[in-house]
Amino acid sequence: MANLKEVRTRINSVNSTMQITSAMKMVSASKLRKSQTAILALRPYASKLYEIMQNLSAAMQTSTEGVYTKIHKENIEDEKILIIPVASNKGLCGVFNVNVLRETLNALKEDYKVQYEKGNVDILCISRKVEETLRFRKYRVIGNENELLDKLSYDNAVTFAEKLMSDFVEEKYDRIIFIYNQFKNAGSQILVKEQYLPIVSSQPISEDDKFSNNDIEYIFQPSKEEILNSLIPKSLKLQLYKILLDSFTSEHGARMVSMTQATDNAAELLKELNLSYNKARQGAITNEIIEIVSGADAL
Repeated sequence: MANLKEVRTRINSVNSTMQITSAMKMVSASKLRKSQTAILALRPYASKLYEIMQNLSAAMQTSTEGVYTKIHKENIEDEKILIIPVASNKGLCGVFNVNVLRETLNALKEDYKVQYEKGNVDILCISRKVEETLRFRKYRVIGNENELLDKLSYDNAVTFAEKLMSDFVEEKYDRIIFIYNQFKNAGSQILVKEQYLPIVSSQPISEDDKFSNNDIEYIFQPSKEEILNSLIPKSLKLQLYKILLDSFTSEHGARMVSMTQATDNAAELLKELNLSYNKARQGAITNEIIEIVSGADAL
């Protein structure tokens, strides 16, 4: 009977776990549908705006092309770098957080190893899980913006973007890098390491084609300088919001897949436990019948 009780306890435990994972799967699926619609609608506009900004920056080969494309230091090893990993504040989403953490560590140990050894690399996390691990490993984490994930909105993204732009203009940082998951579909994300500032302009073009790129001609009204001065900040704010929305959508896609697998595994385990329970119960009944029959024969 002790064996029956143990199996029954495990069945109840697996049942409870399956109910939780199933509920989490449905919640993530609901959030995924909303955020997927938003990112797929935003991405073409953000990409085209960023492309136009790059083309205009390349066309304006003058000292007034903007402070956001300026290279502060000629020697990259002397640059002050800010790395911003974007992942999740919660777990139970497979390798979603782990991939961002691994890429961040690779950037510190390989891409910006010299700068980090000089103390020129700071880390600002937008992920409670990644932040906890980096702090535990004694990496230089200067703070976090984890609330952006809890209250994801364009207005909050704009506030953070303005802070980053200000830090760059004031030369607090010479390079700002984002590491995040770009949404592809519910079951797949693309890990991206993207330079946010300075803006990487398109290749400079000749004087003859100064205002043309890929057979696109731009007509400037009122002037190209004024257009760029308003276009670049707008594009940078939108780009940051796209990064956060991409990561948010990828998170719920990863969590939905992870919880689906967990629910399926729990259902399979439940079948095995029920089979074990029925066998044990049948064995116990058989033993009782044998004991009764043996007792009757003895009398």
